[in-house]
Amino acid sequence: MPDSLYRFLQDSRLVAWLESLPAQLDSAYAGSHGKLPEWQAALDSMPQLQPSSLDFNRKVVRIGTPADADENTRTQLRASLQALIPWRKGPYELFGIHIDTEWRSDWKWDRVFPHLSPLEGRLVLDVGCGSGYHMWRMYGAGAQAVIGIDPTLLFITQFQAVKRYAGELPVWMLPLKSEDLPDLRQKGFDTVFSMGVLYHRRDPLGHLQELRRALRAGGELVLETLVVDGDGQTVLMPHDRYAKMRNVWFIPSVLMLELWLKRLGFIDIRVVDVTPTSVEEQRCTAWSKGESLADFLDPADGSRTLEGYPAPVRATIIANTPV
Repeated sequence: MPDSLYRFLQDSRLVAWLESLPAQLDSAYAGSHGKLPEWQAALDSMPQLQPSSLDFNRKVVRIGTPADADENTRTQLRASLQALIPWRKGPYELFGIHIDTEWRSDWKWDRVFPHLSPLEGRLVLDVGCGSGYHMWRMYGAGAQAVIGIDPTLLFITQFQAVKRYAGELPVWMLPLKSEDLPDLRQKGFDTVFSMGVLYHRRDPLGHLQELRRALRAGGELVLETLVVDGDGQTVLMPHDRYAKMRNVWFIPSVLMLELWLKRLGFIDIRVVDVTPTSVEEQRCTAWSKGESLADFLDPADGSRTLEGYPAPVRATIIANTPV
């Protein structure tokens, strides 16, 4: 882990995290994925390049331009990046190489960003950050520093590939779960994002409590998750799989989700977006391969999953902790 993160934490109000973080990182890498050496080799094979520009404020996160690398070097870089397939969240462009990810994550950002408190100067946490696409957008929007956590080591490696060329900016990603977050309470992050995580948790209220403990007093939670139609008592728990995913546990109605947040002490709860997920937003590409949303829906009725449940609809709710 870069010394720059430790130095930053030492001089920030997040300093208490240093009491547990080194041991957490040691534990995370102790049982590392069998393909980690292969991914690390791909990372090590990336050519030395100096980008002439960085752009985190457009739909495509761009590092460098085609003019910054000759064709042979770009071929080498493309092979290294392709060794890290599947790329789920993006899109990116590195020195003219377009990484067309499975998700058009820029669509989600465009839905969420207009409703956020300004990110300028804020300490931001992104839980379940994937390859880090939204972290770069958060930094581009003016965040003082962004820390992302995700236990998937492939995503960590993808983030490191981008950061290698983005340079020593205050954007870091850690191979941790939300259960590993420290109890910062009054001295935590200004803004905490949890997008696409809640329905994967066996204990959704426990997850929301983890997020609250990571926020400062008066901090802002940005929660995006699957929802279903229904009243304040409606929650869908799949019998087995949902859209071919085994790790989906609870999908609440928007009203139930608001109740969960209220019961846990959040205030100023507002629903800012509810949008069905389309096969244009999540689709199979040359950079993701395998199956995607179109393969998870009933071919005779696109409003249902293969298992007969309502097709994915995602809501974004913003709430605050009391001052």
